[in-house]
Amino acid sequence: MDAALDGALLVFRERGYQAASMSDLGTAMNLTTGSIYKAFSDKRAIFLAAFDRYIELRTAQLQPLLKRETTGLDKLASMLRFYAETSHGAEGRSGCLVAGSTMELARYDDEMAGRVAVALRRVETTLRSLLRIGQADGSVSAEIDADVMAQTLLALLQGFRVIGKLGQDRAKMLAAAQQALRMLR
Repeated sequence: MDAALDGALLVFRERGYQAASMSDLGTAMNLTTGSIYKAFSDKRAIFLAAFDRYIELRTAQLQPLLKRETTGLDKLASMLRFYAETSHGAEGRSGCLVAGSTMELARYDDEMAGRVAVALRRVETTLRSLLRIGQADGSVSAEIDADVMAQTLLALLQGFRVIGKLGQDRAKMLAAAQQALRMLR
């Protein structure tokens, strides 16, 4: 089922929820209409499962990058680079399911709004934790308010994902990440 959901999440990332047709989803998931409806009650159920899969995949990609670094600043640098690297070129143009869901669905779908809020809160919590690790090890300035900076960095990361949809240049994304890191010293 993971392979089918991977296909669905690509459709939703590229087209959004409203523009994704069941035909598009069936093709991307390599499933017949009957098989889709046996596994999922409707398009919304596919979307919710694909959203959860997307969060799972992004987390699985990011965690090893954070674990191999030793200082808080280096961990933050890895996280910012990860977002910058996945927000340009073809990957960036595919879009971010969290950012897309925020703009397209969160206003009128309470369950989706809750899932988006949890996903964003998880990223903000990670950022806050890394900032505090950096303050404890001396790699991040103790003068920085970790709560406010975590919100600032979250806005930057989500901004990467939004403007990445337009096919941003890799060098510009990485330069923005480097500039953000300078604020932390």
